[in-house]
Amino acid sequence: MKRINMKQTEKTGENIVNYYSLINSPIGDLMLVADASTLTGLYFVGCNHIPAASKGWALNAQLPVLRQAAKQLQEYFTGTRDNFSVPLRIAGTDFQEKVWREIAIIPYGETISYSDLAKRAGAPEAIRAAGTNTGRNPVAIIIPCHRVVGKNGGMGGFAGGLERKRLLLKLENSTTKPVKKRNVSSAFSKCERQPAMS
Repeated sequence: MKRINMKQTEKTGENIVNYYSLINSPIGDLMLVADASTLTGLYFVGCNHIPAASKGWALNAQLPVLRQAAKQLQEYFTGTRDNFSVPLRIAGTDFQEKVWREIAIIPYGETISYSDLAKRAGAPEAIRAAGTNTGRNPVAIIIPCHRVVGKNGGMGGFAGGLERKRLLLKLENSTTKPVKKRNVSSAFSKCERQPAMS
């Protein structure tokens, strides 16, 4: 497995402006969040773990990284894209980032169990923690947490709701185009590490 590098960003004392846009999708409205150059969040509007916009947030659907993410998501939903190249910056604990890295390399159209995910993240006994951290994924779909299911094939959980998870899995299994070999590092290759909030 190829090692995925993430850059550490320094705290500068400057307020970082978050930009966001709302897009329609076949599975409901999505909120895209970014700083000036990297995507930092993709959330299901009205569902768990969506951050509340604050005074430091600005609606800007024309921001290049938000436009790029929206275009790639549109391609994904029409079955013409099976991986993403939008630059990411995410914040999490070391274990969360291990879990998210492992999720990022699950091939399009395939699933793994939560117990397999815990093993791959280096903590085979931490199945519940792996599941919890799967649900804390800040960039749903792009880091494809919907591809993690119960050991018996059950859906498990999903921050966007189980019906959305079923629809995403169905979309990936019903595309008739030939699936290219996934670039293992595509989801994280341009990903910078953002300090976790304390």
